[in-house]
Amino acid sequence: MVLQVRHISKKYNTQQVLDDISFEVNKGEVIGFLGPNGAGKTTTMKIITGCLSTDKGCVFIENFDIARDELKAKSFVGYLPENNPLYEEMYVSEYLDYVAKLYPIKKDVKEDVKCAIDAVGLAPEAHKQISKLSKGYKQRVGLAQAIVHDPRLLVLDEPMSGLDPNQTDEIKKLLKELSKDKAILFSSHTLAEVAAVCTRVIIIHKGNIVTDKFIDEIEDLGELFKTQTV
Repeated sequence: MVLQVRHISKKYNTQQVLDDISFEVNKGEVIGFLGPNGAGKTTTMKIITGCLSTDKGCVFIENFDIARDELKAKSFVGYLPENNPLYEEMYVSEYLDYVAKLYPIKKDVKEDVKCAIDAVGLAPEAHKQISKLSKGYKQRVGLAQAIVHDPRLLVLDEPMSGLDPNQTDEIKKLLKELSKDKAILFSSHTLAEVAAVCTRVIIIHKGNIVTDKFIDEIEDLGELFKTQTV
């Protein structure tokens, strides 16, 4: 089991954002994490990646409790936040080299960086300053930094935001390829992306999981989403 989310709850002041939610993600699974704005998707992802603490419950990544073994647990995670924060004054290769070195040192960081650049189709832009890139290519840089250390778990918040149709198709193929030896959890507002990539769908609404089904069990994803989030 790569990821175990056990009975997590979270409040912001008096607002209950998450209410005792639990789920697991295995290697080889691509989970579409769906829900309307304010449902609790981003909060859940921030807790899984150690960016937020829980009020109750716990998260285990590769059997390490992210609250008690934070550095070890985080070493297995690649995270692309919704707003994709980047050091835009840096060059693409320079930035990815910097990110790779934040993780336990591998034999060849340059090779890790090259593999990440090639995987997301950044090679033509690798010599450029990040500030000079289009929104779509900046999103690719965000994806590259999420995979550069070869994590076991990928947590991606709107990973295809800002990409054109061709780029979106390339990222869909990349996610399917990566899922062979990783667990992937990604949020999206585009049901077609979820239907094309995911093996399983989790729908969250008002801080509660209302659906957790394999994609081949769902006849009409759009209708299911509509009925579960009204």
